[in-house]
Amino acid sequence: MIGVLALQGDFAEHMDVLQALHAMAKEVRSITDLEGCSHLIIPGGESTVMARLMQSCGLWDCILDRAQKGDLAIFGTCAGAILLASEIHGKNAPPSLGLVDMTIDRNAYGSQLQSFHADMDLSTMGRVQCAFIRAPKIIRTGKAVETLATYEGNPVLVTQGRFLASTFHPEARGERAVHRMFMGL
Repeated sequence: MIGVLALQGDFAEHMDVLQALHAMAKEVRSITDLEGCSHLIIPGGESTVMARLMQSCGLWDCILDRAQKGDLAIFGTCAGAILLASEIHGKNAPPSLGLVDMTIDRNAYGSQLQSFHADMDLSTMGRVQCAFIRAPKIIRTGKAVETLATYEGNPVLVTQGRFLASTFHPEARGERAVHRMFMGL
């Protein structure tokens, strides 16, 4: 079962992609909702708000514990990638789950007005339509991190073990390739 964190952000778009892939998926708003999930998507949204909501309902510690034990694969897009990072740069940075050895800079591509779309070649997935919406930028990756795609020389899709982080939104364009890859982790 794939859970989609549904506290804030664009979780509905992720659910739409998973339904199109005929995946068993459910929205996660509590520890009880997370039970039975082997995979979790942390969507884009506002990373500080999302972190506070996860902490207030007890999901933060539960997700971190299960991820560290290897019981939970996690895919973070945009704000989700920020929360997965080991180090976060930017004003009023939220706490970090610290699961992917990378440094990420919040809103590095600019404000909402500077958001853009790009077609990119993503590793073995081929050409994928990507939306960068107030996107963060990965500015450092550790040795255990594999870069699957770059944009203008910067990593935009990385993996480390059972964790996948994307600074773009594949779900915004209904793109399925990245979700399909995540389901295989």
